[in-house]
Amino acid sequence: MKKYDNVTVLDHPLISHKIAILRSVDTHTKDFRELVEEITTLLTYEAFRDAPTREVEVTTPLVKCKQRMVVENSIAVIPILRAGLGMVSGVHTLFPTAKVGHIGMYRNEETLVPQEYYCKLPEGIEKKRVIVLDPMLATGGSACAAIDLLKKRGCKDIRQMSIIAAPEGIEKLAEAHPDVKIFVAYLDERLNENGYILPGLGDAGDRLFGTK
Repeated sequence: MKKYDNVTVLDHPLISHKIAILRSVDTHTKDFRELVEEITTLLTYEAFRDAPTREVEVTTPLVKCKQRMVVENSIAVIPILRAGLGMVSGVHTLFPTAKVGHIGMYRNEETLVPQEYYCKLPEGIEKKRVIVLDPMLATGGSACAAIDLLKKRGCKDIRQMSIIAAPEGIEKLAEAHPDVKIFVAYLDERLNENGYILPGLGDAGDRLFGTK
């Protein structure tokens, strides 16, 4: 796969370990959900190394000192429904005050083109750093459509976070939105003829919510 300046694929033994368990057909809903949250927290740490901060004065038991803190209300989390919901708690572990919006997309199984059916965004989102959540970056169609929608709403600082991605999805998203930083926990081999990631982990939404 071509290298892109706006793409970061994490290479960490803890992530590889958790994804191995996540893939397994023997991993049931509760454990699957917890693993998605844990991997998302690790992704969030990496994706927000440059989070907006401000300087404050803190009184320790000994002296006063200057310290930097993340700017309040500067982060918005936008899961792509429904599977993206499983990643929200992982972000909230590190950013408990982050506002949450929702974008509903479903993939037409014949054309593979994403269809929007719902959008509710936090007030003032155009002034926030926005992180789009979707566990599986497959064809890249839903991610591109969601980011197109956010840009139309005035968002300028946007990031995409996925647990598993196919090369085809990364290429589509990176080239369509070179200004968007993309963070992926694991890069898989390819898409199959039906647009599913191989080796993948099945349908993330079904496994998160026990619907199959």
